[in-house]
Order: sequence, then C-alpha cells, then structure tokens
Amino acid sequence: MTSIVRKQTVPVRIGQVAMGGGAPIVVQSMTNTDTADVGQTVAQVVSLARTGSELVRITVDREEAAAAVPLIRAQLDTLGVNVPLIGDFHYNGHMLLAAYPDCAEALAKYRINPGNVGFKDKRDKQFSQIIDIALRYDKPVRIGVNWGSLDQELLTRLMDENAVSATPKDAREVMHEAIVQSALLSADRAQELGMGADKIVLSAKVSAVQDLIAVYGMLAARSDLALHLGLTEAGMGSKGIVASSAALSVLLQQGIGDTIRISLTPEPGGDRSLEVKVAQELLQSMGFRAFVPLVAACPGCGRTTSTTFQELARDIQDFIRDQMPDWKRRYPGVENLNVAVMGCIVNGPGESKHADIGISLPGTGETPAAPVFVEGKKVTTLRGPGAAAEFKQMVLDYIERRYGHGVIGEASEQGAPRTAAE
Repeated sequence: MTSIVRKQTVPVRIGQVAMGGGAPIVVQSMTNTDTADVGQTVAQVVSLARTGSELVRITVDREEAAAAVPLIRAQLDTLGVNVPLIGDFHYNGHMLLAAYPDCAEALAKYRINPGNVGFKDKRDKQFSQIIDIALRYDKPVRIGVNWGSLDQELLTRLMDENAVSATPKDAREVMHEAIVQSALLSADRAQELGMGADKIVLSAKVSAVQDLIAVYGMLAARSDLALHLGLTEAGMGSKGIVASSAALSVLLQQGIGDTIRISLTPEPGGDRSLEVKVAQELLQSMGFRAFVPLVAACPGCGRTTSTTFQELARDIQDFIRDQMPDWKRRYPGVENLNVAVMGCIVNGPGESKHADIGISLPGTGETPAAPVFVEGKKVTTLRGPGAAAEFKQMVLDYIERRYGHGVIGEASEQGAPRTAAE
C-alpha cells in the first residue's frame, strides 16, 4: 500500500503475531485494570482485542497479579480471544517470574525496564535471572528504556565524560545517548546470556516529540533489532493524539518501527480502546495497513447548515467499527472499502465518484436531492427524509455484493469482478 522503504529488522514472533523482518506494523495496547481482578482485566483485554489490538500488555507488579495471569489467559482462551499477553515488569520481575512459573508460561513476552530491573551490584544478577527464565520458556523480551526511569549511573558517567570532553555536547544530547546506550548495552548482555536477536525488541520512550524522533533515529542507525514505537506520557484527548501522531508519523515515514502503541491518558470513565483506534487510523491514514473501511466526509461550512451529512457520516463510521469483528470473517477485504458522505455540491459529487460508494447530500439552498455514486458511476438519486437510511442500506447491500459469501471477486451489478489483489 505504500512505497516507503522500511528498515529491515530481525523478525520476532510473539505468540502467533509476527513482528519485524518486513511484517506488517503491529498495533498494541495496555490495560489499566488491576491485573489481580481477573474479571475486569479479561473484559478489558477482550474489548481491546475486539477493537483490533494485536498485542495486549498487562501490569504484573505483585504476587496477586502474577497468580492471576494464568487465570486471565485461560478465560481468554475459553472465549476464543487468542491475543498474546505481555507482562510488564518493574523492580521485582525476577522474583515474580521465578515464584509463579504458570505466569511465566502464560505470558507471550516479558517487558524489562533496564532503569529499574535492579540497582548497583544487583542489576546484572536480576536482569540475568529474567533472561534465564525467558530462555527456559522460549519467550521474547522487550527491553524498554524510559527516560523517566533511566539508569542514573549510566547517565552520570556519560555526563561526567561529556564535561571533560574537548567538544562537549548539549545536556539533552547526552540524555539521548544515555537512553540509546541503555537499550543497546542491555540487548548485548541478553545476547551474551544466550538470547537470540529474534527474541529481542527494543524501545526508547520519551514524552517530547523531537526527543523521540532523535532517539529512535539513533537507535535505528545502530541496531537491527525490532523496534517498538511509542510516545510515553503523551497526555489526554487531542493533545495526546496529536503529539503521538506527530512523533510516530515522522519515524514511520523514515521506515522506522515494527510495532506501535498510542499511550493516551483516558478520560475519567473513558474508553481505553481509543488508543487502539488512533493507532489503526494512523497506520491506515499513512497507507501502511487497512483495518476498517474509510469514511470520507467534508468538514462542513456555511453551505452545509443541515447536520444530516454529519449524522450520517458518524452513523456509518460507528456502525462499521461495531461490525468489523464479524465482517472480517464474513467479508474478506472489506477493510479496503472507501465510503464518502459529502454535504454540498462543491466537492460532493467529485469526492463521491472517487469512493467505492458515496452520496452528495444537498447543501443550504440546493435542490433537495442526493445523487449516489457506486464505483464512479451515478446509480440513483435519493430524496426526502428517508434518504440517509436508504443510503445506509445501500452501503450494506454493496458490501454484501462485493465482499459477501467469503469471496473477494464476486461480481456486483455496478462494477467488474474484484480480485484479491485489489
């Protein structure tokens, strides 16, 4: 779908999910439930997976959480939700994985933070213990550096070396180097302990857009290991969405990144799955993957004082998202569908012709008629208060004709037979 040349990284398999090595960029998310609460955690994992998260990370911070992990895995399997679970460990991961072997087995990957896996003389011992357990159970690891918990000994050493350098760098540049070195040194140590490059994923998360771009550029230039992208502590609402999209889109455009997470702070009582939708929409907007049919709609202006086109665009978009888990099975290829819901005569007919199916609703002062276009050809004109409902039904009928019966390529009345390549 895109001509962007992606950096070739070492392929990694996490459960049934392929990452790196040219595989499609993977969408992942993280629960914010208490992992020890099996019911709530299962419900949220199901919601995230249903929305399209291909990997889900859960916090494993204490014994009760570790004991709950195999129960969560078992319930998900019973429900037919086979999304891989990633264990997020800080400070005591070496103890929990050793004490709860069923947890170690149930997880598909472990996340290790080099900044808090252990301190001083305990760092290497505790890091090595986790790697040994990962090797025993044949699990990959993500070595995830975060500038909020950066290895202070490493940072201090680099700052001291910089202070006496003939050409000292800016303190921010030294910080970038410390982040990158923390990831690379830990990856080197894991490989010394016997872990293959095909079992290692790296991340280097910061919360400022330009810092993230700089750090991942350095990391990609110095390593061929698979890379997890994410702007940490991105924030809430539009701020978090814009900041994450700004940072990740630049890196993705440079061919950097094998998996992404959009780390949004949810609104109180908000939908955790929003971060999955944003990740999907980012990848789909940039042409890397297709997840759901696209609904193009004009922004509205003084020509479109009626809210009909806004309501119809929202209804169709929401309906499509709700139906996608079922449609993936029933209508292979439907994620590539393009629908247009336009509000006036200026761009409406032209945009509708470019879509697979589109409608141009009448704007203020226009004749109350709505031409409908299917695969570039006008097929009918809808009139009256039932036009929106009629168009919605036409979309459903089109999907059934084009993608129905489990075969892409069934001829429709308006167009030529489709092929899987389309």
